[in-house]
Amino acid sequence: MNQTQAKKEIRDLTKAVEEHNHRYYVLHDPVISDEEYDRLLKKLVDLEEKFPGLKSPASPTQRVGAKVEGNLPTVRHEVKMMSLDNTYSVDELRQWDKRVAKGLNGQSYQLIAELKIDGVSCSLTYEKGVLTLAATRGDGQTGENVTHNARIIQSLPLRLTGAPELLEVRGEVYTDKADFEAMNQERKKNGEEAFANPRNAAAGALKLLDSRLAARRKLRFFVHSFGRVSGEMFGTQARFLKECRAYRLPVNPEARLCRNIDEVIKLCGEFQSARGSLPYEVDGVVVKVNDLKQQEELGETLKSPRWAVAFKFQAQQATTAVKEIVVQVGRTGVLTPVAELEPVACGGVMIGRATLHNFDEIRRLKVNAGDRVLIERAGDVIPKIVKVVEKRSTSDFVAPSACPSCGGKIQKIREADVAYRCLNPSCPKQLERLMVHFASRGAMDIEGLGESLVGQLLKKNLAQSLADIYFLTKEQLLELELFADRKADNVLKAIAQSKARPLSRFLFGLGIPTVGTKAAQNLAGHFGSLDAIINAPVSQLRDIHEIGPVMAESVTEFFKQPQVKKLLAKFKTAGLNFTEPRKQAPGRRLAGKTFLFTGELEGLTRQEAGARVEGQGGRVVSAVSGKLDYLVIGKEPGSKLARAKQLGIPTVNQKEFEEMVHG
Repeated sequence: MNQTQAKKEIRDLTKAVEEHNHRYYVLHDPVISDEEYDRLLKKLVDLEEKFPGLKSPASPTQRVGAKVEGNLPTVRHEVKMMSLDNTYSVDELRQWDKRVAKGLNGQSYQLIAELKIDGVSCSLTYEKGVLTLAATRGDGQTGENVTHNARIIQSLPLRLTGAPELLEVRGEVYTDKADFEAMNQERKKNGEEAFANPRNAAAGALKLLDSRLAARRKLRFFVHSFGRVSGEMFGTQARFLKECRAYRLPVNPEARLCRNIDEVIKLCGEFQSARGSLPYEVDGVVVKVNDLKQQEELGETLKSPRWAVAFKFQAQQATTAVKEIVVQVGRTGVLTPVAELEPVACGGVMIGRATLHNFDEIRRLKVNAGDRVLIERAGDVIPKIVKVVEKRSTSDFVAPSACPSCGGKIQKIREADVAYRCLNPSCPKQLERLMVHFASRGAMDIEGLGESLVGQLLKKNLAQSLADIYFLTKEQLLELELFADRKADNVLKAIAQSKARPLSRFLFGLGIPTVGTKAAQNLAGHFGSLDAIINAPVSQLRDIHEIGPVMAESVTEFFKQPQVKKLLAKFKTAGLNFTEPRKQAPGRRLAGKTFLFTGELEGLTRQEAGARVEGQGGRVVSAVSGKLDYLVIGKEPGSKLARAKQLGIPTVNQKEFEEMVHG
């Protein structure tokens, strides 16, 4: 191959690799395998080594990372990187809008609302389309040169096509929630201190001298504004974001153009509700006047633009004191330590307790009653303790040597486990939680058998095992609080109807460690009967789709227990169904199609809807991507709908979905 041929080949390979990077890291819609991508990149590396004069600083092969000697050099921003004023209520947001209206002297104006990514501000300068400088915000006037770390952010193009000669964009460097959790798990495994939140992880990575270390934190970037630009201006913020997408710069898909402040306020409420379902952390909404000329008219104060403001969501981290650490017993017998806290506002609610996961976590955090701690609440998840901020206790927490509920023996099921379990199947707390689970909608669906009734049954000794509920009499129920003829009849009817539930629901209801809804369906669907599952060797269980060795061992050990054998015999006497209906043969309507659900479905759980899809040969996925065939929309759909619209994915309502399933 001569120089001319090599130049063309390198250009074509570079274009292909950049396209696949964009599809993978920005669109989340890869069209080739990792192996195929690696082959393309290696071919480009080999060619550049053979023809070193053709290697460009903007080549995708230059994302390998390097170490900066000494300290990070400083950079002076030619256009100041300003901070935003914050608002914390709807009233404050309306007051800002009134100031905008006054400043524009009665002109009509549009607003644009963008998610406020909880990351680290950074500016990127592209000259003649090539990334030449990346700098942190610093004090707004002077930041640090972090170009070496910006180059390893895979979602950032090193070269732009069709962009102005000079373009300086600003945005947020951040870490996805999933990447953050995986990173913290790895740090714990290595005995390192976990990061408090994704923002801290991103901020620390951006300032690392060795970008090879920064690459491990899987940084990402969203553009939200610009500093300098040569040639004609964009006209509006909406147009700027659209142009950035055309340049292949990553732009958050949730930006919305609004006609007035009322639409903005409604959108802020929707974004706050959807906050927990987003793959990245957000702490508010940034509201801007859309027209750039109007922005110029409004001007700025010493530190903030008058044409933009941040509406901050309620805090999801807070500090408080640990009153005591109690140990709860779950439905599978697992002992879980929980911190009872001095009540504190966090994420819009008062928090009085936080999970500590297991005793290893207590030792890692070095936490005990009396300590002051940082807690975190993400979405509707139970709050957790991130770290101790002030050590006040004088002793270490001592884990119990016996079950705190029944005094029975506790031990790890396997040495590799971190969890301890109570081995007594008649443990009152274990039975109480298990019975509520057994009666839940996803399991045996026994309406009326909730926490209140279960508590009374156990307190009055009317049930000593799960199977005892099938031998309850009307006379026994009428002795309980708030029970009359009709209520007793309804509960007994619901219990009787549950006997016909398929084997998969029964298996899930038993609370077998590691066996969830999907695994129960796979086991029941494969074997067809309970006896076949019980008699199956571990090797046979292990080979079933999505079961694996750990779950196979858990199932085998569960059914080996003498108390479980007695329980199943009692269920059999009660007349429960121990079989699973066979699925229809091929020729199914949804074969090869992928579905995702958003919003609340009427009279149908997500699990039930998913089972219908799989029963007709389809597949349910967990995220929106270009490979999704249909998004099914229920009441109050979340952010998945906007993402689907952006990718042009077909959407169907519940009625249309059921027509597809049933024909």
